[in-house]
This record gives sequence, C-alpha cells and structure tokens, in this order.
Amino acid sequence: MMMRIGHGYDVHRLKEGRKLILGGVDIPYEMGLDGHSDADVLVHAVMDSLLGALALGDIGKHFPDTDPAYKGADSIELLKSVGGIIASQGYKVGNIDSTICAQRPKLSPHIENMRRNIASALSIDISQVSVKATTEEKLGFTGEGLGMSATAVCLLIDA
Repeated sequence: MMMRIGHGYDVHRLKEGRKLILGGVDIPYEMGLDGHSDADVLVHAVMDSLLGALALGDIGKHFPDTDPAYKGADSIELLKSVGGIIASQGYKVGNIDSTICAQRPKLSPHIENMRRNIASALSIDISQVSVKATTEEKLGFTGEGLGMSATAVCLLIDA
C-alpha cells in the first residue's frame, strides 16, 4: 500500500463587514476573514495538505486569487474539486487532522458541523476528519484578535 502525508497552513486577517466561514460553517461573529474567496482558513489548510501530499502545489496554483472566477468562492466547493484531483491521481483520504488558532469566538459548538462539511465534500466518513480549535493565550496576531490561522495534516492512501 502506498501512503502519502501532507501538511497545510493558512492564515487570514480578520476584517469587519465579512462573514466568518470556518469549515463551511457560517459562524456568528462581528468580523470575518479577509480574502479573495470566502477566506475559510480551515478548508484552505486542509486543501493545501491534500495537494501537498501528492506534490501538486498549493491552492494558489489551482485556484489563483488573480482569477475572477474564484472571487467570493465557496471553499467547500473548491475542496470537492481537490477531492476529484486526489481521486484522479489514484489516491483516497485516510484521515485529516486539523487545528484552528483563534482567540475568539468560541468554536467548540461548531466543530461537529465543520467535520461533517469537510467529510461530505471529500466523500469520506466523519470519523476520518479531526478538527480542533485553540487560542494562543493572547499572544501573536491570532491572540491579539487580528487574524486566524489553521494547520492540517493528512494521510492519503492508494485507492
């Protein structure tokens, strides 16, 4: 059995007047993440880990922010495309482990929906998707509430 491991990281600045979308979940908050698409930092990190596992570059290569087609794009829909890329390479997702770094808002009530959305987009079982959230004890840009970041690792196995 062939296995490939990938790592992804993403960061976005918080901005007033934007929706906060994490893991495809619209989370009530006074600010949202700034970006060309919906700026879903969690899904972006997951996509980068999946693409990286197969040495296929990052989401900027596949969905460039210079392309107007991706303006305001739903990152869950982009994740579905990445799932298709993985399948076309002869692989499937073994598991994904991810962490969101954000001082506020409280994310634990939304974790299961995030897991469900990611699993559904990739046509895998929710048990294959881990989403965690942590603060950074008010340190750094995330701790100061200026932005959010996310990391993800994945295991791909041959289909």
